[in-house]
Amino acid sequence: MRVISLSIISIALTLSQTSAFSVGDNSRRAFLAQTAGSAAALLGAQTAFAAPEVITTPSGIKYVVTKPPKEAPKSIKGDIIAIEYTGYLPNGQIFDATHAEGKKNALMFELGGNAVIDGINEMVADMGVGEKRQVIVPASLAFKDKGICVEKEGGENECLIKPGQTLVYDISLKRTSIPPP
Repeated sequence: MRVISLSIISIALTLSQTSAFSVGDNSRRAFLAQTAGSAAALLGAQTAFAAPEVITTPSGIKYVVTKPPKEAPKSIKGDIIAIEYTGYLPNGQIFDATHAEGKKNALMFELGGNAVIDGINEMVADMGVGEKRQVIVPASLAFKDKGICVEKEGGENECLIKPGQTLVYDISLKRTSIPPP
């Protein structure tokens, strides 16, 4: 909405400062120069709005906040967490998702436990309810050197997630609660 407002203001300023109906090359050149300058400023403003900040954690996870939280983060180790997520391989192929066919519920787990990879635990511990992030998890915080492989006949392995593979997740924190007594 802000970009649209800037474009309307920019065009209005250009038209108010220059008459498009003036006779002579100088007036037309001035009009075109001002219009081109306004368009360039507008494009620069749109680019500034389009680039989210990429944050890198000390452990090497990179992430972008795609939707800010409704509440400030306040989860602690041991809390029960509900997230929705989609996991991608580096080539963009989805390998798992909470909203895939047959799955309509959020994933619930104990924060800090071993139900999810370390990278998801680390990200969720820092998120607020309602927040969405796109996260790049290094192999050291995902499936490490093991990957997720099945041994086939003849001793060969077929891997859904190759050993040492970096993963990408879209994570949405749905809710948190303290564990039952």
